[in-house]
Amino acid sequence: MVCIFFGHSDCYGLDENVLKNAIEDLIRKGADTFYVGNQGYFDGMVFSSLMALKKYYSNISFSVILAYLPTQKSEYDFYRGYSMYPEGQEKGPHKFAIVRRNRWMIEQGKGGYCVCCINHTWGRAYKFVKQAKSRGITIINLGSVEL
Repeated sequence: MVCIFFGHSDCYGLDENVLKNAIEDLIRKGADTFYVGNQGYFDGMVFSSLMALKKYYSNISFSVILAYLPTQKSEYDFYRGYSMYPEGQEKGPHKFAIVRRNRWMIEQGKGGYCVCCINHTWGRAYKFVKQAKSRGITIINLGSVEL
């Protein structure tokens, strides 16, 4: 089962242990494939949590889904071995790359879970969580907005 992640770039105040516990609970429920972006504080926390949990749950796999191809060899060294650039991502205007990437993640997540940190009802993270919910993805919000 797939789990995707969306959050505002300013999800400060979220305790990493709360996030890690939410992910671990989903692993126990059968989630084994995780997709996260690489923009912002929340995505970084998710990546860090997944790296830590991989030590205890060898059956899980996760990928950082890139919106853009790296322009320099060392640009994504931090994610080396864990990043993926979806087929077709290069099509269309550069300014919509994050939108295309997030839509791809939603397609992969159908029937699964979306862990998010949504604290306000504006911005792209909120819109993508609403899209995920409309596609039948179970939403787990660790933020303050009721979804």
